Amino acid sequence: MTILAPNSQILYREIHNREQHHQFWNCGGSLNVVKSFGFCFVDKRSDWKKTIKRDFRIHASWADLSRPTTVEMQPIENSEQLDLILASAKGLSQPIIIDWMAAWCRKCIYLKPKLEKLAAEFDTKLKFYYVDVNKVPQTLVKRGNVSKMPTIQLWKDGEMKAEVIGGHKAWLVIEEVREMIKNFV
Repeated sequence: MTILAPNSQILYREIHNREQHHQFWNCGGSLNVVKSFGFCFVDKRSDWKKTIKRDFRIHASWADLSRPTTVEMQPIENSEQLDLILASAKGLSQPIIIDWMAAWCRKCIYLKPKLEKLAAEFDTKLKFYYVDVNKVPQTLVKRGNVSKMPTIQLWKDGEMKAEVIGGHKAWLVIEEVREMIKNFV
């Protein structure tokens, strides 16, 4: 049996060392190996014969390269730009996510790439933007009613519908944002 794999020694070792189900990840793809055993005993009067059946099934799957893994969030720099974004989103009846952040905020900087990965999941359903509160006029910050960073807001039909204030662990914030999006999309 010929198996094409990135590293055949690893594949051989894994097949022979494990018993049930294996999954290897390499460059965005996965290789699943399923190993099953069957036992058969044949009785010929006092002569027992033991037959072992080994069945290997290998399935390879690769990541969907037609979809992006991250989508860069677009900056909002003033109130006029926010008005244009809200008007176009209202015309498309599509909600938007705005991440209110600051360049000095460690949690904001850490959260931004995770939000960009989340943006790739919802690439066709909504757009993600960010506002650096130190680089924009304070009237824009007051319009967003933001007092803590990071604050992630969902805007729909020209008004803010829901928000998540991200002062805790990033994975919890991402899950809360995901739930917020599922409630409005």
